[in-house]
Amino acid sequence: MRLRGVRPLTLVSWHPVLLALLPDCPMPSPSYRLEPLPGYAPTIGRLVGILLYARHTTLTAVQGLSTAELDHLQDGAGNSIGALLAHIAVVERSYHCLTFEERRPSAPELAAWEPALTLGAEGRRLLRGKPLEHYVQELSEARRLTLEGLAARDDAWLERPLRPAPAMNAHFAWFHAAEDEINHRGQMRWLRARLGSAATGLPRSD
Repeated sequence: MRLRGVRPLTLVSWHPVLLALLPDCPMPSPSYRLEPLPGYAPTIGRLVGILLYARHTTLTAVQGLSTAELDHLQDGAGNSIGALLAHIAVVERSYHCLTFEERRPSAPELAAWEPALTLGAEGRRLLRGKPLEHYVQELSEARRLTLEGLAARDDAWLERPLRPAPAMNAHFAWFHAAEDEINHRGQMRWLRARLGSAATGLPRSD
């Protein structure tokens, strides 16, 4: 799957700091820099670069997993990789409401999103039986709306307090969307390394 503005990475090249330190491993072109992106205000473009890179590494972390592997629970209190993917998608959708529509999610939206949003027992019970393509589609549709919404706004909007949550601005909201995804991506890598199948071919990351 290709993401706009993100160059495909090999299994070795996913860590740019390591690339910069290894003398015999030149940085790819274009190099890893957060810069303005065409079609976005300057600061928003840099934020979009973070969101896209985080998503690329998430999709790389789950590539090739079967439905059974996506449903695997390491223990009775944990979350599956599939549930974590669903969580990332609904968090992104909730920030559409908060930042683009300037409202809190409605009761029907919260009811539909609750298992994935809060995870836990309901997530373990309900977020099962879906192939990887299902989660990728949910993530892709949420991301499409995110990029459209961010492209339509300027940097002044990014810094203004959010009407439904005045202690927060849109800049923090979308930073948190990326930070939350990166956190759960780490959990997915940890879970994948413990599946004990041929699908664990990605390198482990601490």
